Formats: sequence, structure tokens, C-alpha cells
Amino acid sequence: MNIILLSGGSGKRLWPLSNDIRSKQFIKIFRRPEHNVTMGTEDDGIYESMVQRIYRQIKTVDPDATVTIATSKSQVSAIHNQLGTDVGISVEPCRRDTFAAIALATAYLHDVQGVGENEAVVVCPVDPYVEEGYFKTLRTMCEVAQTSKNSLVLMGIQPTYPSEKYGYIKPNKSDDGQSSWAFTEKPNKEKAQEYIEVGALWNGGVFAYKLSYVLEKSRVHLGSSDYQTLFTGYADLKKISFDYAVVEQETSLEVLRYSGTWKDLGTWNTLTEAMEEPIIGDGRMNDSCQDVHIINELGVPVLAMGLHDVVISASPEGILVSDKEQSSYIRPFVDDIDQQVMFAEKSWGSYRVLDVEEDSMTVKVTLNPGHKMNYHSHEKRDEVWTVLSGFGTTIVDGMEQPVKVGDVVTMAAGCKHTVIAGKQGLQLTEVQLGKEISVADKQKYEWPL
Repeated sequence: MNIILLSGGSGKRLWPLSNDIRSKQFIKIFRRPEHNVTMGTEDDGIYESMVQRIYRQIKTVDPDATVTIATSKSQVSAIHNQLGTDVGISVEPCRRDTFAAIALATAYLHDVQGVGENEAVVVCPVDPYVEEGYFKTLRTMCEVAQTSKNSLVLMGIQPTYPSEKYGYIKPNKSDDGQSSWAFTEKPNKEKAQEYIEVGALWNGGVFAYKLSYVLEKSRVHLGSSDYQTLFTGYADLKKISFDYAVVEQETSLEVLRYSGTWKDLGTWNTLTEAMEEPIIGDGRMNDSCQDVHIINELGVPVLAMGLHDVVISASPEGILVSDKEQSSYIRPFVDDIDQQVMFAEKSWGSYRVLDVEEDSMTVKVTLNPGHKMNYHSHEKRDEVWTVLSGFGTTIVDGMEQPVKVGDVVTMAAGCKHTVIAGKQGLQLTEVQLGKEISVADKQKYEWPL
């Protein structure tokens, strides 16, 4: 089974755990099952993220599945950190809506991964909360797309209530008895109830097709189906959704029903519904609290007393205390917050900003076992590393030196440097000193070894 996972967005409605780099699908809040497959680093802890959960579920249903994630450059490091390097990644140079993203990922499968034009692929979002039956339906969709005379196979999700947040796939029957499907935008509650009564299904944005089908649509709408051509000219491609460009225009399609668990965890009130326990991190609450959830990534305790229907979330980005229903309206307030990213996962590990002053910044860096930073330099700042745990090797202007707990390494501005973690990983503090401290002040070089 070939699968394309669409991974986009910053997930600002889940602030402060999400930011411009760390989207909601990378937040680790789901307890790992005991039979979890091996992935990512050796020290992932007892929780997994949405992307780790869906990847594990795919591999449970189909261990040989080829998974490709369509995403932005800013998410690549987090994907490699959480899933390892075996997963394919189709990088969108910028945002051009879902048709361009799916067309580019399809061309990536064909031109880069060598998947044949007559092979089927299924496309789905990376962040729904679903159970194993969903992935069995994906596999069936792939099989139907491979053998069916219809050009496109869709998943229709059985509604559990008249939602105003989703589009609907509505069954139609013409005067001559021919069956077809119509697509509606997000309706009001009354219209949604009418749709459900005539058998309409939620449109979850899940499609299956042979590669040749979308490659041809790409030639028609974007002028090319060649991966390198699409990638190079991506910023100039037509900005249009896959639903509008393809799905709503297609008459040769089939809809498969999925009736199991399906939740869009885009807000705090829906996310907490999927949490298996009320507290993650150092949190406490008294017996008078009802329907309260605490997610705490800070190294200080959080105490809740006498609260009802509240979510408390604390991270290096900030602290949220909100009524669960009101938390859905968080985005405009978060848009007004102008703050540098305080936590991010990289392909080699992660970093967390501990302190920011006018002429200095202190960062805690965690390198996964055997991983290394890029060999790089900074023109406008000095840096000082102090090893906190583990051991490894530093390379400073080509000079290699082993380091252990307590060792201090100083790099002047312009100095090329990197660090490699040993078998146990490595933690260090990095103090940046300078008048202009910026993430843009970084020059990368070829690996010196």
C-alpha cells in the first residue's frame, strides 16, 4: 500500500504546545501501547504524537506500506526526529493549497521513489484520531482504486452528529435512476441534519487513485507532471484545493463508508476528549475539579483546585488556562503574540530556550544517541557549550576533541563547529553571546570528516 500523509499547518489553536515549527501533529500526548513498533529515537518516552500514532497504526495494518509525508521544510526535522529516516518526504517549497501538494507528492512517488503510474495510492491527513478499522478501509480503498473502472475512490465518514465543521458527501439519484454523489460546503446545523437524514457522509479529505490519474490532472491544471519542474516552479503554481480541482469535477468515482472512530483534534476541547488520562507532566488537582485536563512541559508543578471544564497547558511558549469551549476561539489572540520559538525538535534531537537577555540567550540542547549537528558557524555571536550529561565529540575549526560531563567548549564568532553525541546521547547548555542573536545568523559547511 502506498500512502501520502498530508502534514501542514502550524496548529495555533493548540498553543502553547504548538508553534510555527512544532505543529499539533508533533505534540506527544497519547500513551504508547505495549506492542508499539520501534521508530524514531531510543528514548521516546511513554507518549507518542499524532504523526507517530498514525505511522504506527499504518505499519500495524500493513508492515510493508510505503509512507510519504507531504509537508513544509520547517517540519522535516521533526518528522525525522519522531519517525526516523526511512519515511519518504515530499517537501513543499511554500504553501499552494492541497492540489499542488498532492500533485507534487504524486510526482515524487513516481519520479523519485520509482512507483509505477498504474499503481494506486491513498491520500489522507496526518492528524485524525482513528482506530485500526480506518487503516483497513484505507487498504481497501487502495485495492479498489487499483482494480476499479472508476478514476477516484473517496472515504465517506459516517456522521455522529450534525457537524457544521465538515463538508458532506451527499448521495443523489437522477430521474432515470442513476446514482451519483454531490459535495457540499460546511452547512449550518439544520442543513447538516437534513443531509444526515438522506444518508450524507462527512468528507474527511481521504482519496485513492492510480498515480496516472493525478499525474494527468497535474499536466492539465499545472502544466507539468514532472517532479523537478513542479518543485522548481512551485511558488508560481495555481493555488487551488484538490476538492475543487478534482473531486467535485469527477463523475467516475466511488465512495467507501467508514463507520468507526474519527475525530479531528484541532482544538483543545476535542484534543482533551482523546486523552487517556487527565494529567500529563507535573500536575495535581483536588477532588472538586471536574473534567479538567493538565498538560505541563515545564519543570515546575501545576496545581488546579475547584475547576470545571478547563484545560491548563504549560510549555516554554507560554501558559494557557481556558474553559474548554472557549479554547476554540484562541487563534486571534495567539496571532497577536510575537515571540521567538522557544522549543523545537530537530533531526538530531531538540532544543529549549531557557533564558533570553538583551545580549545573550541560554539554550538547553539534547542530542539523540549517535546524532550530530550541522557543521556551521555564526558571524555575529560567540557560543559556549557546557556538557550536562552523556559524552561525545566536538569539532572546532577542524580540531576533534572528546567531551564529557562538566567540559566547557568556547567558540568565537566565525568559528566552524559541531558536536557528535555518543551512544548514550548528549545534553549541553549553549550560551549565545552577541548584540544580534538571530536564527538567520548561521552558515553551514560540508561535513569535515
